[in-house]
Amino acid sequence: MDLKLIRNLVRIMERGEVDELEIEDDKAGLRVHLRRGPSGGYAAPSVMMMQGGQAPSAPLGDASLGGGDVGGPAATEAPARAAGVEEITSPMIGTFYSSPSPEADAFTQVGERVGDESVVCIIEAMKVMNEIKAECSGEIVEVLVENGEPVEFGQPLFLVKTR
Repeated sequence: MDLKLIRNLVRIMERGEVDELEIEDDKAGLRVHLRRGPSGGYAAPSVMMMQGGQAPSAPLGDASLGGGDVGGPAATEAPARAAGVEEITSPMIGTFYSSPSPEADAFTQVGERVGDESVVCIIEAMKVMNEIKAECSGEIVEVLVENGEPVEFGQPLFLVKTR
């Protein structure tokens, strides 16, 4: 389990989509348990290393997430969206790809106009490449996901200025 995945999971929790999450990777001997506190802030995250069949060792603490103070006020506030800006969200869990192949140009990028039927990315789920359409018209103002990153259902992928 890599640090990038853990950071993405924390981002999903910051958006308020998930309150508690626990993941174990037996091969790497790693267990991650994240939980949001009652006020929307975070309880102390625990990232534990396990060896073989032994009980988990002591938590590694916040530094293991690379995010510093995950319980601060910025972590609980959803980003404000300007009027006329819509999100294109992921309709499934999978891996985000910005282009049809590694050597091809991205489907879209910041500043380009998209229409309802414009393909904006591919999400790979269970070895199936799913083309994702914009389903709105406007100008791409921000790409929120990096190529090759795992995405969750409902996770914002792009911001589109519709006016």
